[in-house]
Amino acid sequence: MTTNTFEKLFVAELKDLYSAEQQITKALPKMIKAVTSAELKSALEAHLAETNNQIQRLDKIAENLGKSLHGKVCNGMKGVLAEGAEMLEETAEGSIRDAGVISAAQRVEHYEMAAYGAVHEYAMLLGMNQVASLLSETLEEEKSADKKLSKISKNVNSDALSVPA
Repeated sequence: MTTNTFEKLFVAELKDLYSAEQQITKALPKMIKAVTSAELKSALEAHLAETNNQIQRLDKIAENLGKSLHGKVCNGMKGVLAEGAEMLEETAEGSIRDAGVISAAQRVEHYEMAAYGAVHEYAMLLGMNQVASLLSETLEEEKSADKKLSKISKNVNSDALSVPA
C-alpha cells in the first residue's frame, strides 16, 4: 500500500507504534530480570503494566478508526531493543548493568515520545480529538517514565561509578 494521504500516513505510524509496543512487552521482562536495583526493577515493572494499557489504548484507537494496526514491524524499535539486549550480554551484573539498562530504556522512551508526539499532532490536524486525547495520555506516560528513569539514574550511576575496575 502506498502512503499517499495524510490519513494513511497517520495509520501507518500507528501501526508502527503498535508493533513497537508489542516488542517492548517482550523485552521488558528480560530487563526486569537482569537488574539488581529494587527501585529500577519496580519502575520497569510499572512501565510494563503501563505498556499493556498503551496497547489497549491503541486497540481502542484502531476500533475508533475502523482499522487494523497489525501487520507492520517497527524496525526502529527492533534496533533499539537489539542494542539493549546486546548491552545486557556485555555488562557485568549489578550497578554497571543497571546503569546500562537505564540508558537503553531511555532510548526506548525517547523513540516513543517522538513517535507519539507526531501521531498526536496528526490526530489533532485530522480533527480526531478523542484519538488525540488517548495519544496524549500515552505521550504523558512516556515522558513521566523518562523522568523517573532520570531520577533513578542519579543513584544507580553513582553506584556504578564506584565499582572498582
